[in-house]
Amino acid sequence: MSFFWPEALVLFALLALLPPLYFWLLRRPKVGLKYADIALIKAAVAGKPSLRRHVPPVLFFLALALMVLAVARPAAVITLPSERATIMMAIDVSASMRAQDVQPSRMAAAQAAARSFVADQPRSVRIGLVAFSSNAMIAQAPTLSRDDLYAAIDRLRPQRYTAVGSGIVASLQGIFPESEADFALATATPTIKFRGGGRVLEKPPEPKTPPPAPVPPGSYASAVIILLTDGQTNAGVNPMDAARIAADRGVRVFTVGFGSPQGGLVDFGGGTMRVQLDEETLKGIAEMTQARYYHAVSENELKEIYKALTAQFVAETKRTELTAMIAAPAMVLLLLAVVLSLIWSNRMR
Repeated sequence: MSFFWPEALVLFALLALLPPLYFWLLRRPKVGLKYADIALIKAAVAGKPSLRRHVPPVLFFLALALMVLAVARPAAVITLPSERATIMMAIDVSASMRAQDVQPSRMAAAQAAARSFVADQPRSVRIGLVAFSSNAMIAQAPTLSRDDLYAAIDRLRPQRYTAVGSGIVASLQGIFPESEADFALATATPTIKFRGGGRVLEKPPEPKTPPPAPVPPGSYASAVIILLTDGQTNAGVNPMDAARIAADRGVRVFTVGFGSPQGGLVDFGGGTMRVQLDEETLKGIAEMTQARYYHAVSENELKEIYKALTAQFVAETKRTELTAMIAAPAMVLLLLAVVLSLIWSNRMR
C-alpha cells in the first residue's frame, strides 16, 4: 500500500497519546459524583465497573485511526473493471481472405471469431467495425447494439487489394469522429493534375485545425484498435505512417496476422497467386503503439487470441485510491460508538 499524502501519517503520533490520556482520566480522583441509576451505584459500591464502558471509547479510537489513514489517501495496485469505452475491429477483406488454407475459408473463420469476440465483451463497451481492402470504410460505427455488429460482420465480403494503413486511419476516425477530416488530410498524398499543357504535383490542403500535441504511446485508455489482416499492404496509406498517427493519439493497435505460414493460393483473373503475411510490419505497428502482435493459423487459434485480448480489456491492473473504502467504516464505527454511549448511559430513555 502507498499513500498520496503520506505527510498526514504524522497524525498517528498524536493519536497514540489518546489511550494514556483515557486511562489517566479513569484513574484520577472523583469528587462529588452523583449517581442517578441504582445499577451504577451498585457497581461503584462493589468496585467492579462493567467492561462495556470501555467499548465506546475503543470504537471511537478505531474510528479516528481509520480517519487518519483516510486523510493520507491510501492507494493500492488492484485489478478493476476496465474503463475502456470503445473497441474498433479492423478486418482485412482483401481477395486473399478467400483462401481456404483455413477452413472453410479465411473470411468465414474471421467472421466466426469476430462474432465470438463481440459476444464476450461487456455490454457497456462500444464496438465498431472497419472493413479494409483497396481502401477502408467504417462498416459499423461504435455501438452498444450487438445485433447491429453481428449484421455488419455477416455483410463482410472479400474484395481486391490490402490497405492496412487505411484500416488504421478509418478506425481512428471511428474513435475520434470530430477529427475525421483531419485524419483524411493528414494521410492524403499529392496528386498529379494537368494544367497549361503540363503536369503539376498538387499537395493536399493543410488541416483546418492544428493536430493535437502528441501524447505518450499507449496512454489513451478509452479505446483500442484490433487489426486483423492476412497479407501484405499493396494499397492505401503507409501502415507505419498510420501507426505513428495512432501512437501520437495514445491509441494502441493490437495486430493479428491470420493465415498459415506458407500462405494461401487465390485466383486472380484466371491465374493463381500465393499471398504472404507481412509479419514484420504488423509487429512494427504493435510495437510503435505499445500493443502486441499475434499470429493465428486457424479459427480456434484466432478465437483464443480474441479471448486473451478480452481478458486485457475487461480488467486492468492499476493504482487505485482507497480513501472512500476506509472512510466509510470509520464513519460506521464513530456512529456506533455514539449510539452505544448514549444507550448505556441511559440518555436515550
